[in-house]
Amino acid sequence: MSHYQRIACLCTESVETLYALGAEEYIAGISGFTVRPPRARKEKPKISGFSSSKLEKILAVKPDLVIGFCNLQADICRDLAHVGIEVHLFNQRSVAGILHMVRVLAALVQRQDAGEQLVAELQGHIDDARAKAREWRRRPKIYFEEWNDPLMSGIGWASEIIDIAGGDDAFPELAQQASAARRIIADAQEVVRRAPDIIVGSWCGKKFQPESLRARPGWNGIPALQNNMVFEIKSADILSPGPSAIKEGLRQMSGLIANWQARRGA
Repeated sequence: MSHYQRIACLCTESVETLYALGAEEYIAGISGFTVRPPRARKEKPKISGFSSSKLEKILAVKPDLVIGFCNLQADICRDLAHVGIEVHLFNQRSVAGILHMVRVLAALVQRQDAGEQLVAELQGHIDDARAKAREWRRRPKIYFEEWNDPLMSGIGWASEIIDIAGGDDAFPELAQQASAARRIIADAQEVVRRAPDIIVGSWCGKKFQPESLRARPGWNGIPALQNNMVFEIKSADILSPGPSAIKEGLRQMSGLIANWQARRGA
């Protein structure tokens, strides 16, 4: 039996992972952005946003452990610590970090065997995608847009997913920046200059509008727009650093690259 009986999850990937581990009975509350699994929204009370949370609402579910993610939740985690609540703040920024998060969370709820099974499943998806990518002679350049105003490129694990699936990130130097402010593309013409073959939009928390890209000055000359290779991967499928980024985000990215390869007759 887990030492923790009432876990408050302030991030969606911890909810998804605990359900995947068969430890959902320990979840006392979830992030309002949770979408996986769908039944979690019906079964568990919503106690927080992502960057906005109220201490009283979290404390109302009487947690003995709170799980958070990244610097944006550091302040609420500090406040919880001040009132005596145990907190674990994850900060995974890579695919390896996602697998490590699964193992740590599994250990916290004494589901190590289930954790290793889940890691093996996710590693299988990664290995399959790498094997498929090795079949192709050319790697497309991919611009991953995490936000549109200001323009922002994708975070570390999204860039890795592009690489695993057989593409090259158009802005690899920005992907290494943990802070969203440091991933801003100040000059939109830099995207034009880098001439991506594929554009993937994943606007965090809102629907991607591919048609709006053509209104940007000079963007009609980008190969991705000329060849109608502009797609959306929903933010819930790739921007949450948990199992879904590998199960869904990687799968979809591999499919987009396969589509591009097929058009080229690869």
